[in-house]
Amino acid sequence: MTILCLSGTAMSDPGSSGVVWREIGGDVTIQCRPPQKEQDSLALKKGLYMKSDVFNRHGKSEKVTIAKDFQDRLQLNGLFPNIDILIKNVTSKDTDTYWCVYKKVEGTSPVTENGEGSILLVVTEPQTDSSVPQCDQSDNNLILVLVVIGAAVLLGIIICFLVWIFRKTKSLRSAKKPRRVATNDVYEDMRGTIRG
Repeated sequence: MTILCLSGTAMSDPGSSGVVWREIGGDVTIQCRPPQKEQDSLALKKGLYMKSDVFNRHGKSEKVTIAKDFQDRLQLNGLFPNIDILIKNVTSKDTDTYWCVYKKVEGTSPVTENGEGSILLVVTEPQTDSSVPQCDQSDNNLILVLVVIGAAVLLGIIICFLVWIFRKTKSLRSAKKPRRVATNDVYEDMRGTIRG
């Protein structure tokens, strides 16, 4: 569910590059491009709410700050503000959304804008054929026998139920109904005996 939410968030940004799938140990390149030419700094942020910084670069001073978890695995290519960020040897902990965030100071207040190149990185286990268990022929035969036995028992129960219903309705139809006796013999007026 989290991956689905992150995917929707990564795809909602107009400059996003989408979902990138990598196996553990692979490399991924994030191509950060600014929304406008003039920018003062670039930050690569990680997470749905951009809470953790992976990398920061100030344009004029060229000062670079890399997070501890990415210290030996991050490589930068290109000239500021168009920078390609290569993350080497990705792990399952690297699965997250990565945002290219540019900052420009206008007057006294900084203006933050998302750049192009934001991605959702999904790191998967390498596919191996041995992980899929193979069924022996004897297991297949056992399953077939169990299915046939189950079907026969179910069919027997259904037949017994139908026979029971048939007998019950037949006995109800053939049961003798009592004849009605006409009561036209005598009409007794009960009111006449009380008169005085």
